Amino acid sequence: MSTTWLPCGVYHQDYIHDQGWWQTRFIKTKMILLFAILFIVIPEFADAYSLSVCNQIGYTILGALGVQLLIGFCGQITLGHAAFLAVGAYTSTLLILDFPWPKFMMDLGIAYPVSILIAAFVAGFWSVLFGLPSARVKGFYLILTTMAAQFITVNFLITGYVSQIGGRGQAFSLPPGTIKVGPWIIDSDIKVYFMMLVLVIGCVIIVANLIRSRVGRAWIAIRDNDISAEVMGINVVKYKFSAFFVAGFIGGIAGAFWISNLAAISPEHFPWFWSLWLVGVILIGGVGSIHGTIFGSIFMVVVMEALQLFVMQFVDTSWGEKLFTDFLFLKEAAFGLAICVFMIFEPKGIAYRWWQMKNYFNLWPFSY
Repeated sequence: MSTTWLPCGVYHQDYIHDQGWWQTRFIKTKMILLFAILFIVIPEFADAYSLSVCNQIGYTILGALGVQLLIGFCGQITLGHAAFLAVGAYTSTLLILDFPWPKFMMDLGIAYPVSILIAAFVAGFWSVLFGLPSARVKGFYLILTTMAAQFITVNFLITGYVSQIGGRGQAFSLPPGTIKVGPWIIDSDIKVYFMMLVLVIGCVIIVANLIRSRVGRAWIAIRDNDISAEVMGINVVKYKFSAFFVAGFIGGIAGAFWISNLAAISPEHFPWFWSLWLVGVILIGGVGSIHGTIFGSIFMVVVMEALQLFVMQFVDTSWGEKLFTDFLFLKEAAFGLAICVFMIFEPKGIAYRWWQMKNYFNLWPFSY
């Protein structure tokens, strides 16, 4: 087997090589270059605004990864995933602000990392609770039950009760120095950026390995045909619940991470539109592809930021000022337009186009 190229006519001889992460020296070189860009070039040359955009992309990837797992790999439609991000965010915040951590944990800076892990488990189990109807219903009816998760969790429980804990009102303020990982206080965009990279890379590795495991193959079988999967001996209910748990777990990590980028947290940070946004991200990036989650997140965040910068160029004009004031509605309109355009002209998403480009390069000059 060639260790440099894998053109047509060269095949893997065993499953280990076929499922390898970095299969050739060329791929290893690309990945080393990517890591150099992420960990060296961007931190060195990016300004505060660029870092904030990168952090937004990372947050979107973390949020959309769970949606991708449910919809793209297990076939369970969800329109309430922002609820699990909110559960993770509020669980971590309450643990940091109100839980009596031992002094040594505070001194060592491990209270916040532990709160992320606890928040992930809480969000995972909360996701399973709203995934229970998936054992009996699917399709349109499952959409309604996942929407219920959003309204019950954010609009009712968090807004009406959780937000009132401690008499703080709607918003929980996070004083400077509250978010600490080891000896580092997460108080700047660059520190948030590095933490985002670690969490995104870790979650992508977890999901990628799960998809290649027995659990992932069971999810894909359920997605393709749940009746056939059950006939093959797959416990459909068990694997559906596991998919909801893992999706909620990652959503909890996303929410717990995002509080490091906020001075205060409130229910307004987790609207129902954010659940729709995450579904749109995987539709544009490519359903059933981890690459699609990353590409879709980059596309949506960068396009919306570019649109906002374009509007700001004309803010001095009467119509530009009106557009800037109503930018939220303009953003929603642009989101809907992007979905329509991709569904018509690129229904398989950006990841499919990326796959075609790689194949063209790998098979050249016989790419036909």
